[in-house]
Amino acid sequence: MADDALIHTPNGGMPRLLEIMRRLRDPETGCPWDIEQDFSTIAPYTIEEAYEVADAIDRQAWDELKGELGDLLFQSVFHAQMASERGLFDFNDVADTMSDKMVTRHPNVFGDESRDKSADQQTRDWETIKAAERAGKEQKGTLDGVAVGLPALLRALKLQKRAARVGFDWPDTSHVIDKIVEEAKELEQARSTLGEAEIAEEYGDLLFVMVNLGRHLGLDPENALRATNAKFTRRFEAVEEKLADRGKTPSQSTLEEMDALWDEVKLEEKQENTKN
Repeated sequence: MADDALIHTPNGGMPRLLEIMRRLRDPETGCPWDIEQDFSTIAPYTIEEAYEVADAIDRQAWDELKGELGDLLFQSVFHAQMASERGLFDFNDVADTMSDKMVTRHPNVFGDESRDKSADQQTRDWETIKAAERAGKEQKGTLDGVAVGLPALLRALKLQKRAARVGFDWPDTSHVIDKIVEEAKELEQARSTLGEAEIAEEYGDLLFVMVNLGRHLGLDPENALRATNAKFTRRFEAVEEKLADRGKTPSQSTLEEMDALWDEVKLEEKQENTKN
């Protein structure tokens, strides 16, 4: 029998959440939708929830962050429950694995090493420990362990960082910019002479080098693009508002009119930023 008292306890914490999840997956009394799910069907929701956490932080929506973190936590609980049903591991095993990892990776806090380290030195030590962990998992290649399911920009960045550790990297930013120019020319040539697959390949090459430029500049390409997406959204919504003041929608406007309003919005933003 499910622990109904625990399920309805307002401050039940993790035990309450774990019992709710177990109850949702109960083959006889649970929710049909939850019962039908497996790791592969839940994985997209896990990724989505992680992005919603990042979005709340980007917007500094602190009142929403608690709920978004709860949604992400629930994803871990969901996966752990399914694993438990298969006899693989349970949520406590997940927590213990992370605890062991953090203790091992922080000898300067939980071991005998000195805490008197710079952030850069700590990062280098962290990577050394992670490399030893990969070796213990028989991950011998430089690129082993970079998850295939990562967002493409993030995976490109991680692949490039791994390659750079063994010396496979341009010596300075100017070489990366030269490569961008080269890849852009190859993409233009592909548009004129090659098929769709070859054009897509050249476009991917250009994106990959753009990620590398961000790495050389100390920028996270995912964060940079997210910020640009937010800027585009903000400005386009302002254009829509200006069109609405004229009794129009974008589909009732012309490109020239929207371009002019776009420039107007940019100028207003610049003036506002100057004031601040």
